[in-house]
Amino acid sequence: MTTAQSIMRSHVQCIGIRDSMAAAAQRMRQLDVGALPICDGEGHPVGIVTDRDIVVKVLGAGANPKTTMAGELAQGADQLYTVDVGADVDDVLATMEQHQIRRLPVVDEGVLAGIITEADLARHLSQNTLGEFVEAVCAPHLPVTEKA
Repeated sequence: MTTAQSIMRSHVQCIGIRDSMAAAAQRMRQLDVGALPICDGEGHPVGIVTDRDIVVKVLGAGANPKTTMAGELAQGADQLYTVDVGADVDDVLATMEQHQIRRLPVVDEGVLAGIITEADLARHLSQNTLGEFVEAVCAPHLPVTEKA
């Protein structure tokens, strides 16, 4: 059985709920990532902030990234879905497909242990399974083009 732990990135870093969006952007730049989990003081994930969130929800809304805290974005977010380190990869895929999410925090007894992204799935799944995943997660968001 392939588990979440066997495909996750275990070297994931998070930001705290009291960290600013400016600090989040700097951390993303340093780590060369486009998203960071937001964790409470005990390491429990409470949200995820993406580079797009910073641009659209902070800068686009006219807010100051130095005074907008990660916890503010976590509170306004939809429910955060996580998966246990021992979860089967089929359960991982089902969760990501059902909720149309591209990043899934992995927890061990509620504490952040890693993250699974589309890139991680691409490295571990067959092309057919990966194609089905992409279609399930992305298809409703793709623009519709009319045939001539």
